[in-house]
Amino acid sequence: MELERQMPSAAHWSQPQYEALFLSQGPQGRAENLAWVLEHAHTRSAPSGTIISVEVAAFLIAHRVDDEWELQNLAVVANERRQGLGTLLLRQLIAQAKQQKGSRVWSEVRESNRTARALYSKLGFKETGLRKGYYSNPPEDAILYQLSL
Repeated sequence: MELERQMPSAAHWSQPQYEALFLSQGPQGRAENLAWVLEHAHTRSAPSGTIISVEVAAFLIAHRVDDEWELQNLAVVANERRQGLGTLLLRQLIAQAKQQKGSRVWSEVRESNRTARALYSKLGFKETGLRKGYYSNPPEDAILYQLSL
């Protein structure tokens, strides 16, 4: 949540919404929630021994119903942007969707989020629609993107 809050263009969810990712499933396994986190481990020596600290570098959240995947959130920490982490995570989602015989991956994104829109286009997503006033804080339209698999 700390990383997501640093990004004005990310979808801002409450802690209960994140927790619900791991609690809700569709009937008979037809739905699936997915959360991947990329972390960096740092080690340093101290008088008491080696200290390892871990920090989140990026995360992706997706939801599958039947053969369709929705990319719900993708965030990369500021000092790691433009290093390929978002591309890595999104390509991994596409690969998993293909492996599970998915038909499409889709998402909506803030109209002003040029970085995400460029990433989607680079990976073959097509603009498929517009949701007027979809976002709040600040109010903004959402552009729909879809990748047919």
